[in-house]
Amino acid sequence: MSFKSKLSSLFVMVFAFAAFSVAVSAQDATKTGDKSQKMEHRGGGRHGGFGKGMRGGHGGMMGELRGITLTDAQKEQLRTIHEANKPDQATMEEMKSFKEARRAGTLTDAQKDRMKTVREQMGAKHEQVKAQVLAILTPEQRAQVETNREQMKQRRQERRNQRREGKTDADKPTVN
Repeated sequence: MSFKSKLSSLFVMVFAFAAFSVAVSAQDATKTGDKSQKMEHRGGGRHGGFGKGMRGGHGGMMGELRGITLTDAQKEQLRTIHEANKPDQATMEEMKSFKEARRAGTLTDAQKDRMKTVREQMGAKHEQVKAQVLAILTPEQRAQVETNREQMKQRRQERRNQRREGKTDADKPTVN
């Protein structure tokens, strides 16, 4: 084997080793990054761990508080309200079992009734939380919440209209 072929083989091996090392370290960094992002979102994110609402979305009352500057006392009151009104683990497990049963197609009428009752209870609790949160806001902050609520409603309607238009455009035959 000539010196030139040995040298090129060495370069290929070094390059392959470097590429493999970068790929492995990138995977490790991605796994670590995902964990830290989840923890930050849960515990100390932009809204102090809030923002998921009762249904797991990013809207609800916490979406309406975006852009509002809260005092430290108000932030602490929000944390207290949030902690006091967290759904208990048993209820969350029960709802998870209902979801799994529905996906499997084995949801019974009794489970449907219980799920409806639990959802109604959660909805009532959500309304209580909204009232508590609004009670700690100043009149100016409440006005901003109302403005945010209207803007969210408008954006939601625009998205619905866009989806409807997209479906109707897709249903139309194309003319060539």
